[in-house]
Amino acid sequence: MQKKKAIFILSLGIMLGVFMGTCGSVFADKDNGDAVADGDVLPFEDLRTFTEIFGRIKRDYVEPVSDKKLLEDAVRGMLSGLDPHSAYLVAEEYQELKEGTTGQFGGLGIEVTMENGFIKVVSPIDDTPAQKAGIKTGDLIVRLDDKPVKGMTLPDAVKLMRGEPGSKILLTIVREGEDEPLKMTITRDIIKVKSVKSRMLEKGYGYVRISSFQSGTGDGLKDALAALKKENAGKLKGLVLDLRNNPGGVLNAAVEVSDAFLRSGLIVYTEGRIENSEMRFNAAPDDLIDDAPMVVLINAGSASASEIVAGALQDQKRAVIMGEKSFGKGSVQTILPTSNGAAVKLTTARYYTPSGRSIQAEGIEPDITLARVKLESLDKADFTPVKEADLSHHLQNGKGNPGNPENTDGTDADKDKEALEMKDYSLYEALNLLKGISIMHK
Repeated sequence: MQKKKAIFILSLGIMLGVFMGTCGSVFADKDNGDAVADGDVLPFEDLRTFTEIFGRIKRDYVEPVSDKKLLEDAVRGMLSGLDPHSAYLVAEEYQELKEGTTGQFGGLGIEVTMENGFIKVVSPIDDTPAQKAGIKTGDLIVRLDDKPVKGMTLPDAVKLMRGEPGSKILLTIVREGEDEPLKMTITRDIIKVKSVKSRMLEKGYGYVRISSFQSGTGDGLKDALAALKKENAGKLKGLVLDLRNNPGGVLNAAVEVSDAFLRSGLIVYTEGRIENSEMRFNAAPDDLIDDAPMVVLINAGSASASEIVAGALQDQKRAVIMGEKSFGKGSVQTILPTSNGAAVKLTTARYYTPSGRSIQAEGIEPDITLARVKLESLDKADFTPVKEADLSHHLQNGKGNPGNPENTDGTDADKDKEALEMKDYSLYEALNLLKGISIMHK
C-alpha cells in the first residue's frame, strides 16, 4: 500500500514538473532570462509544498477526495484570494452568467457579493421575488434554509439560491438597525428583467429607470426616449434617470447609455497590466434629448456600470447627480473561457471617469446628497392647515375670485404631487430640482 502511495506522489510530482516545463514561458523569457511577471520564475518551493499537501490530503483525509475536486478547489482558492469579483465558473455557472447578461434566468433576483464570509446584497432587482419580499441593499445573508453561509464560496451560495420556479427558500438576514435576524421565505421564479422602464412624471418631464445593464439596454433606452418625446410633441423639458439599486452589468451598455446624452468627450477609460485591458470610450456627436436638463438618482446599491454612467455625466457637467454615495465597484472583470467548458472571471482592469477618478472602493459622491427619510401622512380629519381663505370675513381677491378653498385646493395635479412625495421622496426632490433647472434655462 505504501508503495502505491509513493508511486502516486511521484507521479503527481512528474505531472507538475511537466506543467512547469511547458508553462515556464508564461513566467520568464527563456532567451534573456528576464522575468515576465513579478520578477520571479516559477516558485518551485511553493509548488513542492503544494504537492506535499495534495498528497497528504489524498492519504490522510477522513474521507476519499477525488483529484478533480481538489484541483478545482485549489483553482477556486487562487481566484477568490485575489478580490471578491474574481472566480472560477464551472460549465453550469458559466452558462448561468451568460443567461444573466441577456435578461432571463431562474432564481430570486438579487445581485450579491461576499463580505467577511457572508453574502452581502448589492441590490435587489426590480419586480423580482427578492424585491417583493423586502430584501434591501446592504442585507447580510447568513443562512440559506438550514445551511450556514459561512465557509461557502459565492458560486456555491448562488447555486443554492437558484432552483426550480415555484420552490421556496428561507433566508436568514442580518440587517443594520435590526436587533434580531430577519427570516424571509421567498418563492423562486423565472427572472425576466426588463432593464429599461419609462413614464411621464409631469407634462414635459420624463422618467427613465434602468434596473441593470444588459446587452439590449442601449436599444431599450433609445426606444424609451423616443416614446417620451413623441408623447410631448417631440421635446422634453427635462429627464430623471434613475440608477438606484442598479448593480451594473455589461460595460458596453453603460457606454451606450452615457453616449445617449453626450455630444462629445471621454466617457470612461480602463487601465490594467495587459495591453488589451487599456480601452477608451468617447461619445458620438448626438444627444437624444437635445441638451434638456437631467438629474441622475443613485444610492448605495448603484454599482459598477451605474457608476460609469453617473461619473461620466457628472464629470462632463451634463447632469446633476442626486442621492447617496454609490457602492464603489470600479473594477472590470473579463470572462476567459477554458478548454473544459468552464471559465475564469478575472479582474483585469480598473475603470476611470473622464477626469481620471478611480471609483474603486470610493464610489460616486452625489452633487446633492439626500438622506434616507420616511414620510408619513397626517390624517386630514385630524389636522387641516388654516389658510387666509378660511378666515371669517377675509378680504376678497379683487379679481372676481371668491377664494373658495374647495376651488383652489385638491386638484388632480396636487394629488399626484402629494402621492409622489409620499411614495418616492427622492424622485419628488429630483423632479423639483429638474423643474428649477428648466426654468433657469428658459
